Amino acid sequence: MKPLGKLKIKWSPKLAYALGLLATDGNLSNDERHFSFSSKDKEQIENFLSCIGANNKITSNRSGAGNVSLRTQIGDIRFYKFLKSIGLIPAKTKTIAVLKIPKKYFFDFLRGHFDGDGTFYSYFDPRWRASYMFYTTFVSASEKHINWLRSVLNNRLKISGHITKNRKSSIYQLKYAKAESLKLLPKLYYNPEVICLSRKRHKIEKALAVIGEKL
Repeated sequence: MKPLGKLKIKWSPKLAYALGLLATDGNLSNDERHFSFSSKDKEQIENFLSCIGANNKITSNRSGAGNVSLRTQIGDIRFYKFLKSIGLIPAKTKTIAVLKIPKKYFFDFLRGHFDGDGTFYSYFDPRWRASYMFYTTFVSASEKHINWLRSVLNNRLKISGHITKNRKSSIYQLKYAKAESLKLLPKLYYNPEVICLSRKRHKIEKALAVIGEKL
């Protein structure tokens, strides 16, 4: 484990990606020192630790339903203060809003955000013969945060998407249909080497292959 205050803080594609993960599945303790990251995918946890240059332990917990979740916790006062300085705070789920991400690294951040809480799904629409549809979706319990993501993507790529929210749920979903996804996805996966959750990338590549497209 790296000593407290020793994590490197320098903007890069990997750091931005890790911040995207923290924005979705991360947690800042109230002690002003510790932050943690959770996921059901071990690859996701390993990617996160690699991106911030840490080698902390990964622990597991099995719920009563038998589901296993993985978690890692890091103690670093300086890095904690950095997280707060860009807009990440304790108990952020419904209060997270605009984050201070450099324009150069926004799509790396967004890829982490997508890997953390985003979804991609595809289907043949029965209303039209041979009509293959897919959606890229970003999720947040904070309306301000989801509106910020939508605004940035509208400014950068001229795509508008649409936001949905079930009355019985506190979750907002920002969805991009096929035409806009084809503009967005190459920005998220701008080269074959970008760090990402492999199962999501493979799912997207498989869907794009149906219509003769590639990332």
